[in-house]
Amino acid sequence: MNLPSSHRHTCVDTYDLALQAAQIACAGHDYPRGALYVAATPIGNLADITLRALHLLQIADVICCEDTRHTQSLLQAYGITQPRHLAVHQHNEAESATTVCGLLRQNQRVVYVCDAGTPAISDPGARLVAHVRQAGCPVVPLPGVCSITAALSVAGISHDDQGDFVFMGFLPTRAGARAAAIKAIQNELRTVVLLEAPHRIEALAQTLQALGERMLTIGRELTKQFENIVTVKAHDFVAWLSHDSNRLRGEFVLVLHPAPCPVTLELDLHTLKLLMAELPLKTAVKLAADITGAPRNALYDAALRLAHSATS
Repeated sequence: MNLPSSHRHTCVDTYDLALQAAQIACAGHDYPRGALYVAATPIGNLADITLRALHLLQIADVICCEDTRHTQSLLQAYGITQPRHLAVHQHNEAESATTVCGLLRQNQRVVYVCDAGTPAISDPGARLVAHVRQAGCPVVPLPGVCSITAALSVAGISHDDQGDFVFMGFLPTRAGARAAAIKAIQNELRTVVLLEAPHRIEALAQTLQALGERMLTIGRELTKQFENIVTVKAHDFVAWLSHDSNRLRGEFVLVLHPAPCPVTLELDLHTLKLLMAELPLKTAVKLAADITGAPRNALYDAALRLAHSATS
């Protein structure tokens, strides 16, 4: 489409073309009333919103927001005027769920958004969704940006190496719970994804030094102007942070790469193979761990590799 320069400038400033594209892409699709739509929103770059999310934000009767002021900025950027907002955050989520269910019974379309990314994972939304589903009302996901998958996608961990991953999010703030979480990280052999705020990142970096040579992918300010993505050894994280004071700013997503499998003893693997020949994989892993004393996670990873090699 060739537009006059003045018109192009207006479209870029207000995202008018995105709204038009959303209406065209979603034309003919059914978006029933009386449903809660859980919509992902950008984690930094406004262009990362989906056409479906834009369309539902336009036709919603009510938009529930983690922070109404934050969401209003997003809506204004796209020129969406939505007269009714409802604040639903971690401090009032359970109480607000009753109000939302009432709106759904009135046959209204309700969209829930958190400040950034996909709701109900590390942000509020899970209690609301559970309450709405329990009330028998439909919940429709509008997938999109998620900092967890964004960081994993650029960590360079192959499928064979990664297997599954553990999402631990923000660690607890209370000393006892935080110490237990850190111990769990140090004992976890699988990929671990963490979130951290700038005012606590140095303390976490100091803690992760104990993991030595284990690789760590750091995602700082993902999708934003000053995005950093780098992979270092865990014991080098402190030095990386201290090299530039600007690296202490912004939100962090950390991907701790899987540890090398410690199951190397011939007896451990021999026992595992014998059990796998007769039992389901998970049962074989449990019994092998009981018999040999080897870590269950390591045996599970070894069992997956053995099963994969047997079928390839």
